[in-house]
Amino acid sequence: METVSTNTAFGGVQGVYRHASRETGTEMTFSVFVPPHAPGAKLPVVWYLSGLTCTHANVTEKGEFRRACAELGLIFVAPDTSPRGEGVADDPDGAWDFGLGAGFYVDATQAPYAAHYRMWSYVTQELPALIADQFPADMDRQSIMGHSMGGHGALTVGLTYPDRYRAVSAFAPIVAPGQVPWGEKALGGYLGEDRAAWRKHDAVALIEDGARIDALLVDQGAGDSFLEGQLRPQLLRTACDAAGIDLTLNLREGYDHSYYFISSFMDDHLRWHAARLG
Repeated sequence: METVSTNTAFGGVQGVYRHASRETGTEMTFSVFVPPHAPGAKLPVVWYLSGLTCTHANVTEKGEFRRACAELGLIFVAPDTSPRGEGVADDPDGAWDFGLGAGFYVDATQAPYAAHYRMWSYVTQELPALIADQFPADMDRQSIMGHSMGGHGALTVGLTYPDRYRAVSAFAPIVAPGQVPWGEKALGGYLGEDRAAWRKHDAVALIEDGARIDALLVDQGAGDSFLEGQLRPQLLRTACDAAGIDLTLNLREGYDHSYYFISSFMDDHLRWHAARLG
């Protein structure tokens, strides 16, 4: 693991790191904030999955999470959103919603993407092992959150591994990618046309198929231009109500899809996570 940069913030260390990934076959960059702590202490870990076109840098620079993480004693990990580098396939038309920056947190099965787009295994297996080895992380106390495409990732990962993640939340998530244009393009391109294979990467479908978690927290901007066409949080509400999942769904008037929205409610989410992480 190579250290790209470190900076002191709120008494802790904000680092950016790079390593050679066995899953993606590329170099991958991620950021970690480690709050101030006693020598030898092990700290709970909050994972943050970013959205379309983003890297680790978006939340690291704009998320305004460090003050709360320092106060609450939380390690904050932000992976990249896709493999990158020479030879990594991109959208053939150069679109921003598929390919580089848009890995959708799945393990692709379709050529040419299957060679490198293994973001599911990267964020659920490979990177957690690296974090456990290199940082003072208590891997028995993990939680996960994300934004937009990353909100989709956080919900599907949390629903798939309910015993691993003690809290799951999202900002403006794509709750039912199998029913909206972003998701249909991504899941079809990465996983093929068999929609049955998409269901394990669709939060609403997972809940319909029996996945359960005690509680979910979702914040959504009422002024989000993607609300009705791509995000459709009401579908998650319907699924959670039918399954008996305690969903807190906050519709925030005046807020859009940007990091102005995310940073406004980041503190609420981190405190919600900390209460469940112990």
